Amino acid sequence: MLKHLLIVAAAVLFAMVSAGVDGSAQGGSAAQPRRETGLYTMPVQGNVHVIIGGGSNVTVQVGTLGAVLVDTGSAQNADAVLASLRQLTPRPVRHIINTHSHPDHVGGNEKVGASGAPISGRGVAVVGAGTAARAEIIAHEETLNRMSAPAGSQAPTPVDAWPTSTFSGKHKEFYYNGEGIQIVHVPSAHTDGDSMVFFRRSDVIATGDIYSTVSYPIIDAQRGGSITGVLDGLNQLLDLVIAGEKTEGGTMIVPGHGRISDEADLVEYRDMVTIIRDRMQDMVNRGMTLAQVQAARPTMEYDGLYGSAPGWSSTQFIEAVFRGLRPERSSQ
Repeated sequence: MLKHLLIVAAAVLFAMVSAGVDGSAQGGSAAQPRRETGLYTMPVQGNVHVIIGGGSNVTVQVGTLGAVLVDTGSAQNADAVLASLRQLTPRPVRHIINTHSHPDHVGGNEKVGASGAPISGRGVAVVGAGTAARAEIIAHEETLNRMSAPAGSQAPTPVDAWPTSTFSGKHKEFYYNGEGIQIVHVPSAHTDGDSMVFFRRSDVIATGDIYSTVSYPIIDAQRGGSITGVLDGLNQLLDLVIAGEKTEGGTMIVPGHGRISDEADLVEYRDMVTIIRDRMQDMVNRGMTLAQVQAARPTMEYDGLYGSAPGWSSTQFIEAVFRGLRPERSSQ
């Protein structure tokens, strides 16, 4: 019963965020956005909070040493994210961890990073002719590759938004504000630079766009994404998550978009993606074309939950999965 009440409350809150509805219009009892920012802040668990409505979910670890952020939202919401952050802690941003390279997750890097302060001289970035102290920005090296460009070429993001500390292996770890922070790379999932961030004492995982409660998995094939990598990432996430008493609570999951979740929510999402992948693999094996697969509607019973996300429809998802499963023969 408790879980159902929490899910209903969270669903109402995120629906209000998506629709831009003020809580006062609902009788004043629902959670409301901060008047100063228009965004929502919510405690997740332990030292971890989430800022909602800034383009993507922005996960925040607070403590005496300063703040650690997972993603920074979109560029146009950077000031609002900063204002929301100041409501959580007066201390500076020390580290920003980017889960991947998409603008709705890294767009605030430049402004939010400039508001921070490095530890022991780290995070000093070149700005014009001089230097300025900035928060350290951490990401997998493939994320930096997608955000930067070779010398003489135009980069898709400003240089001050680029990661200043990268890693190339399966994970990176450090200890901050009294807890271990583990960054886990998931190759070729949503993109080729995806990372999940595990706050171990708080028992919270920020997933980036590997997991979402409001859309089918967004597969950016141009940046190395694949349905196989998404499923690998969801299964890897399940290996890290532990349910609480009577399967309620336990490890809390902050998706790239949508509501805070637990293991049961993740299992349902993973199973949905697996079922659709298996259906489509069978269709591909039988030689069906993309048009025939679309007409068969392999996502039909899930479209009410996931098929109408802005910018990512069930039709787009089916096409991305089809081309990933049959890349050499993906004609209509």
